[in-house]
Amino acid sequence: MEPESRPESLIVTLIAAGRLSAGDAALASDALAGAGAAVKGWDWLDQGDALDLTVGGIGARAARGVLEAALGHVDVVAQPAAGVRRKRLLVADMDSTMIQCECIDELADYVGLKPQVAAITEAAMRGELDFAEALRARVALLAGMPVATLDECRRERVRLMPGAVALVRTMAANGARTLLVSGGFTAFTGPVAAEIGFASAQANVLLVADGRLTGMVAEPIVDAATKRAALLGAGVPIEATLAVGDGANDIPMIEAAGLGMAYHAKPKAAAAADAQVRVGDLTALLWAQGYRRAEWVVS
Repeated sequence: MEPESRPESLIVTLIAAGRLSAGDAALASDALAGAGAAVKGWDWLDQGDALDLTVGGIGARAARGVLEAALGHVDVVAQPAAGVRRKRLLVADMDSTMIQCECIDELADYVGLKPQVAAITEAAMRGELDFAEALRARVALLAGMPVATLDECRRERVRLMPGAVALVRTMAANGARTLLVSGGFTAFTGPVAAEIGFASAQANVLLVADGRLTGMVAEPIVDAATKRAALLGAGVPIEATLAVGDGANDIPMIEAAGLGMAYHAKPKAAAAADAQVRVGDLTALLWAQGYRRAEWVVS
């Protein structure tokens, strides 16, 4: 994400699957005009779901702020019209982004410690705790857990986020590299990446002895710096990269990406992002890139 600079021509995508109307385009136009911007036209991507406004005279972050305030039921993505809209690299977080839970919290539930562990997770994701130290503290509470519980937890608790398969497989089918980089654990990222269709996955390794967790995690820990390095080291021009996550440890990669997206995120991550999905699911990231529903790959 680049700092706000002089206004340039923008594509502003409004997204509200099944609920978007021409009236919303009119409200958006009025709100932008009130902020001194000029709406040059608009077109449906998919009628009732998503549309593009062509806007001038306002910066992307300012446009986002105006429209999020005016249209609470709509996700808003504002980006330079001259940029690379269809990205060639996706780097994604897993927990609460590509799947609907925090795996370590669910593991803790099997030993009756979910409230304690979830409280640490929440504080870490808000950026109130050091991620690595918080991870070590939570993993220590799992010492003695049978390894078989990891698979049991994955089968019983892990569900894909709506839109995850469509997002990853559509981008891959159009030539993008797709990387799942998680501060979670390989016992989950491997199967999740395969199910969704990611090209590769990177995560932390839980150490095991005699068929049980030792309460330790292999070093070095996969953390915020790892995620950012994965994005910057992929060999793809920055403007052609997309990063998505929900927590504080996703902020460095979100800020580094050509399009940094926060997904139903903690406040610090949402503030750091170029745009946020606060209403819809992960298919919003396809509309943001100009993919129409007919182009989606869903199987």
